[in-house]
Amino acid sequence: MFSKRRILEHFSCCWVSRKPHAAAFSLRKTPINSKALHYTYRKIALSGLLSVAGAVAAYAAPASHGHVVLVLPFDNRSGQTGLNWIGDSFPEMLNQRLSSSGFLTISRDDRMYALDHLGYPLDLKPSRATALRIAQTLDADLIVIGSFTMQGDHLAAQAQVLDVNKLSMSKPIEESVDKNRFFDLENAVAWKIVKEVDPSFPVAEQTFLAQSAYDKLEAFESYVRGVSAQTPSERLRRLKTAVSLSPDYAAAILALGKAQYAQGQFEEAAATLTKLPQNNRLALEANFYLGLANFNSGQYAAAETAFGFVASRLPLPEVVNNQGVAASRQGKDAGALFQRASMADPKDADYHYNTATALFQRRDFPGAKAELQKTLSLKPADAEAPLLLQKVDNPSVDFEALPRVRRTYSESGFRQAAFELEQMRAMQTATLPPAKQSEALVQQGQDYLQQGLVLEAEREFQSALQMDSTSAAAHIGLAQVRERSGTTAEARSEAEASLKLKPNAAAYLVLARIELGAGELPQAANDVSNAMRIEPSNAAAIALKQTIISRGQPVQ
Repeated sequence: MFSKRRILEHFSCCWVSRKPHAAAFSLRKTPINSKALHYTYRKIALSGLLSVAGAVAAYAAPASHGHVVLVLPFDNRSGQTGLNWIGDSFPEMLNQRLSSSGFLTISRDDRMYALDHLGYPLDLKPSRATALRIAQTLDADLIVIGSFTMQGDHLAAQAQVLDVNKLSMSKPIEESVDKNRFFDLENAVAWKIVKEVDPSFPVAEQTFLAQSAYDKLEAFESYVRGVSAQTPSERLRRLKTAVSLSPDYAAAILALGKAQYAQGQFEEAAATLTKLPQNNRLALEANFYLGLANFNSGQYAAAETAFGFVASRLPLPEVVNNQGVAASRQGKDAGALFQRASMADPKDADYHYNTATALFQRRDFPGAKAELQKTLSLKPADAEAPLLLQKVDNPSVDFEALPRVRRTYSESGFRQAAFELEQMRAMQTATLPPAKQSEALVQQGQDYLQQGLVLEAEREFQSALQMDSTSAAAHIGLAQVRERSGTTAEARSEAEASLKLKPNAAAYLVLARIELGAGELPQAANDVSNAMRIEPSNAAAIALKQTIISRGQPVQ
C-alpha cells in the first residue's frame, strides 16, 4: 500500500542507479490468476519533480496520513428495496469526501474488479472476513462498513472503520436526520470517519460540512443509479438524466462521457467531456477520454490537445504515447514523445514499436532496428515488428507502419499517480525554508479556493500557519474559507488577524462583505475605501464599491 517509506526506498534506489529523472509510482491492476488481483508498481517519468534529498527531508516532516480506504456499500435495513440506491450512494459520497481529506479511496470499478476476480457475485454483501479478503486484495488498510434505516421521515446510518492491519474495529459511528437532509447525513458520517482515523485532522467541522459536491438530490440519485446500472442503455439513460438535472455536475459529466465512449458514441462523448472545466480535479481523466473520443472520430489535432493537457500535468506513459500518436497522424515527428513513453515504461513493447516507427520516418534505420529488437524481445509474437524490420532493410516492402494508440488505461494507476503527485509536491515544498513553505502552501490554498475546494484550501492555510504563524496571507486565506462556510464571526477574526500583521486589500474586502451582509453600510464603505487605497484597480473592490453606492451609501 502507499507509504512514505516506500517512496523513500524507491528514491534511494533511483539515487544508487543514477537515473536521470525522478520517478513516481502508479498502480496497475494485474491478475495473478483467475481469482486473484494485486497491484504492482510502475514508474512514470516526472522529470525534475523531486530529488532524493527532498524525499529524505519530507520523510522527517509532518506527514499526511496516506491511508488507502475501501468503502463498501451500506446495508439497506429499511425493508424497502427501492432504497437500495442509498446504500450504493455511501461509497460515492464518502469516497469524494475522504479523497478531499487526503485519503486514497478505492473506486467502485476496482471494487467490482476485485469481487469478480475473487469469484464473488458483484452484489455481494460481504461478511467481515470477506471484507478483509477484499481489502487485502486491493491493498487497503482501512475498510468502512455500515448500514442505514428509514422509518417514516427519519433516516439513520451507522458506520464502523475496520483497521486491516490491526484487525480492530472502531466504535459505531451513528448519525440520524430528517430524510430531506440526506446530504447532511452522509457528510456528517464522513466527518466522523475522518476524525476517527485522524483526530488531529486540521480542518474545521463547519468547513467540512459546508462543502458538498452535490446540490440536487434527484441528480445525485440518477448518478448513483447510473453508475450502478446493469445494462449500458440504463446507464446512459440515468447519467443523461443526472447531467440534465445538474449541468455542472462534474462526476456525472465524466461518467456519461465514459459511458458514451464505451458504446462507441465518440462524437457524443467528446461533446459531453468538453463540458467539464479544465480547472476541475476530474479534468485529467476527462481529457484522457476526450483525447480517445476525438482520436476515434478522426479529430487528431483535438486529440493531441487533450492528451497534451493531461501529459503536461500527469505524464503517464500511455498519455504521452497517445499524444505522440495523435501528433504523428497529422504528419508530425512524434519521436521525442514516444521515447519519453518508452523511458517511463521500458517493458512495454508498444512504446518501443512506436519509437521505431518515428525513427524509421527520420531514416534513422539503425535506431529503428534497435527499437524493433527490443519490441520483439518483449513481445516475440508481435505481428508488425518483423514487417517493419523487413521494410527497414528493403523500402519496397508493402507495409505501412502506424504507431499504436493506447485505448485503455488503468484507472487505478491514473488515480494513484495523481494522488502521489500531490503527495510528492508536498514533499518538495517540505525542502524549502519555513517562510517559503508557507508561501507555497498559501498559493496552493488559493488555487484550491479558485476551484471551490474549501476543505482542501483550509488544509493548506492551516499548514501554512504552522510553518509561519506571522503569515498575513494564510490568515486571509482562512478568512475567505470561513466566509464561504458561513462562519462570519470567525471570518472577521481571521481578517482582522491578517490586517494586524500586514494591511492588505483582501482582508478589508472580507470585512466589507461581512458588513454589507449585516447592513452595516458605513463600515463596509470604509473598508472598501481602505482596500482601494492599497489596490486602486482591484476589480472586486470596484464592484463592491458600486454595490454599496447603489444602496445609497457614498464611498470615498
